[in-house]
Amino acid sequence: MSLPSVLIVGCGDVGGRLARQLLASGWAVSGLRRNTGALPEGVTGIKADLEQGQCPADWPVVAPDYLVYSVAASQHDEPGYRSAYVEGLRNVLGWLAERGQKPRRLLFVSSSSVFAQQGGEWIDETAETAPREYSGRVMLEAERLALQSGVPASVVRLTGIYGPGREWLLSQVRQGYRVTEEPPLYGNRIHAEDAAGLLAFLLQADRDGRALENCYIGVDDAPAPLAEVVAWLREYMGVTEWSEEQRVRRTGSKRCSNARARALGWTPAFASYREGYAAILEGRG
Repeated sequence: MSLPSVLIVGCGDVGGRLARQLLASGWAVSGLRRNTGALPEGVTGIKADLEQGQCPADWPVVAPDYLVYSVAASQHDEPGYRSAYVEGLRNVLGWLAERGQKPRRLLFVSSSSVFAQQGGEWIDETAETAPREYSGRVMLEAERLALQSGVPASVVRLTGIYGPGREWLLSQVRQGYRVTEEPPLYGNRIHAEDAAGLLAFLLQADRDGRALENCYIGVDDAPAPLAEVVAWLREYMGVTEWSEEQRVRRTGSKRCSNARARALGWTPAFASYREGYAAILEGRG
């Protein structure tokens, strides 16, 4: 039996972690990005600019079994988001069509920004999507493009990715970061390794013949008020000073459920922010 193959479009932080996990499981992995020199060892590089309509010269001759679209916008405004998530995906789908290729499944890496709930309510994949910001609106448009592509597809809405190299909150806490305590502002997180692990789990589940839903939320087991997270980090890191700046206020508050992914058999390695941040601070992850 031939090795299962996957093409990861946007093989950056999460995509690179996914590549390493799949390589360790015996998959053949190709990665598409502008700088192929930054790909993990063992990944077959495809150099391409998603903003260009021309199919890359080194596009795979044989269709990959799976396609994972996991890009990050390089320009954080509406045109930048549209270029990365909508037009980039449209180009990749066009390249597949040019070659007469149809992967077994497409995983589109999306974001919880498609949700606009802000009352601390619990939400799952069936919750209303009515984003107020351009980021959520563009991401929702890209999701629809993936789901209507003619390729069996699932969108994976990742929430609050953190990990080595994604340590903004740790930096802020060290500087005495102040947050609103009442009403509680719930946040949702997933360690970058778990984000990649969920994608790998879904790919393997599909390969094993298990039916996948068209949407999954990627989040750990314990959404928590931001004030609670900050307090725990302050104690763990021994921070005693508070910033003299005005108390920070943040919009948006919801609690995302991972019940659907868990029902399929996925379990996060870092169940909550405690395990995940402790691993980072101890140099384990």
